[in-house]
Amino acid sequence: MRANTKIALLAGLIGAAFLPAVYAAPSAGASMQASPEYVSPMEEQARASWRDAMAHIATPSEGCFQAAYPSVIWHQTACHELAPRVAPTPRFRLFGGAAETAGNGNDYTLQSASLITKAVGSFPSVTGVTSETGVGVAAYGGGGILGPNEYSLQINSSFDDTTTACRGHSGCTVWQQFVYAPDYEVQGSAAVFMQYWLINYGGTSCPSGFGSDGAGDCYRNSAATTAPDVPATQLGNVKLTGTVTSGGNDTVVFTHGTTAYSSSGKDSVLYLAKVWKVGEFNVVGNAGGSEAQFNSGSSITVKLAVTNGSTTAPSCVANSGSTGESNNLNLGSCSTAGGSTPSIQFTESN
Repeated sequence: MRANTKIALLAGLIGAAFLPAVYAAPSAGASMQASPEYVSPMEEQARASWRDAMAHIATPSEGCFQAAYPSVIWHQTACHELAPRVAPTPRFRLFGGAAETAGNGNDYTLQSASLITKAVGSFPSVTGVTSETGVGVAAYGGGGILGPNEYSLQINSSFDDTTTACRGHSGCTVWQQFVYAPDYEVQGSAAVFMQYWLINYGGTSCPSGFGSDGAGDCYRNSAATTAPDVPATQLGNVKLTGTVTSGGNDTVVFTHGTTAYSSSGKDSVLYLAKVWKVGEFNVVGNAGGSEAQFNSGSSITVKLAVTNGSTTAPSCVANSGSTGESNNLNLGSCSTAGGSTPSIQFTESN
């Protein structure tokens, strides 16, 4: 099906499902108290369908874009450059984190037999979450962006593969992250971006555009698009998508409510499209090896679905995550499913 035809069909389906079910606030003369928003079940389903659609509609070019429900057309917006100063962190080479809580290596990953071109992370069920706080982890020097509602959403590749981006450096591997991070540079607004790593590049001299973490690794950020800070209590209403295209652009898309935000950059930064077969997705601390601490009684279902040219169910592998950030939730069992978008799904709770 041609792209423009598909977009038109999606727009028609979403438009047909739309009902004017959101109550407006009363006039100023009637009351100073705004009425609470009410969304009918059919309207909420239409919005959910729109979020699913935006996770799969490619942006037209490199850069930053935004779309607003019910439109499925991306509109270009301003990008901003992120200084490589606060970084989501690779897990320790020798995993030494807590045995039960998620992150710092103790996480499930989706492992595919064929190359992944797209990964969509979501939270099909979120119950009991009333608060979340980002806290420092001593093993990582207590760093990160800390405080109430400080967390990040990450889709991560593994760092077991090498590409020509390593420039022949022995032992060098590539690692790419698709990130949504509240308060990343500016308090009150979030950044949606990709972070690129050359693990074990060696020394302190990194390629142009990359910064050094001082431990032999190099990293840089893509251009970022600005999105709102979303409270952790609303995780059930968000999606994060990472897409790679060999010879083209890689894209991160964050959707929340009725707006989608994206940033695209060239795949040739790391050439991830040539090697991507492992994906990790979770809600974890916001940079610096920090931990997202949820209130007691929280339960979150995590789902990662991929497009990989196959309908076969992927493998779900424990203790194989790549991010150093973590949360305080205990991992449950993991299930897999095949179909047009093969997936893994697991629950974590405390």
